[in-house]
Amino acid sequence: MVSEIRRHPLAEQTAAVLLDRIRHGEWPLGHRLPGETTLAAQLGVGRSTVREAVRELAGKGVLSSRQGAGVFVTAVDIVEDWDIVLRRATIVAVIEARIAIEAEAAALAALRRTPADLRTIRRTLGKRSTEGQSVAEHVDADMAFHRAVVIAAHNDILTQLFDSFLPRLRLAMIDMLTIRPVPAPAADQAAHEHLADAIAARNPTAAAESSRTHLQAMKESFR
Repeated sequence: MVSEIRRHPLAEQTAAVLLDRIRHGEWPLGHRLPGETTLAAQLGVGRSTVREAVRELAGKGVLSSRQGAGVFVTAVDIVEDWDIVLRRATIVAVIEARIAIEAEAAALAALRRTPADLRTIRRTLGKRSTEGQSVAEHVDADMAFHRAVVIAAHNDILTQLFDSFLPRLRLAMIDMLTIRPVPAPAADQAAHEHLADAIAARNPTAAAESSRTHLQAMKESFR
């Protein structure tokens, strides 16, 4: 473990050393860091440098200063911007995340959906027909249906997570279906009807399984 900072810029290097120590578990999540004087002595820098390093890590969500209490670990690493993460992710990884989100959302939708939710699900289901649609139009209609299901779960976090996937997924779906159209449109539509029926019947187990099976088949098509 590096114990002393020898090169400039000092604050940046101090922040890097502190982050490394956090990553290695020296200060677990929720733990309070030693005081400025102690850290300054350990790292061989001034208290102002430690203060600046703490400010830098606080800005990245790793540390949090609480007046009168000290500095606490709020994350064990710097989290990358979500848009960057999604741009780097493979489409299979995105679909795997969708399975986790949408299967649970489908189950919740079966328990929580309102008559208005069900009308929206049925309406968007009817617009999924590939007949007379361009690939982009079909993909947008499909996304509208799946989003209606997620909204019917009445969980704002699940909705926000789904919405974050939409741009990445939409482009991939358009590319795939342009090259390889849906092999059995009737069967694909029937799978979505089964999901809608399970939600209408307030059957969370069937709804989750229907969502998972459909998305798993989609995942395999991208391999």
